[in-house]
Amino acid sequence: MRLSKRGEYGLRAMILLATPQSNPSQTMLQARDIAAQEKIPAKFLEQILLALKNAGLVHSKMGIGGGYYLAKPAQEIMLGQIIRELDGPIAPIRCVSQIAYEPCGCPDEETCGLRMVMFDVRAAMSAILDNTSLKDVSDRVALKKALLNR
Repeated sequence: MRLSKRGEYGLRAMILLATPQSNPSQTMLQARDIAAQEKIPAKFLEQILLALKNAGLVHSKMGIGGGYYLAKPAQEIMLGQIIRELDGPIAPIRCVSQIAYEPCGCPDEETCGLRMVMFDVRAAMSAILDNTSLKDVSDRVALKKALLNR
């Protein structure tokens, strides 16, 4: 698995949406503000946010005071879910994917050493990404900032 720019930008936008703002009542951010703060091309971000909206991970509100906001609490949105929506399977090779399996060209899939190792790699990545929420990342960012500002 290689995280694309689409996946990276989507994760950064979602982490920003999960991060408590200086104004706690502010629950929405406009796409242009996210793009400026995260240095993401605005048009590309709009496409990413639309995909995340269609996946049910964010909602949007039109008009003055509108913007994007998380569709669920940050602790309920896992990084693996976001990556799969934007970049597809987390498997490094297709023959170990649980959602996009394709047979490989090796002579015996059951005893293929490469497949066995890549299955372990996929399992380790999934274990981390599927058990790390946006809140977990947001909390880590806040802690790091607090430590740096001492």
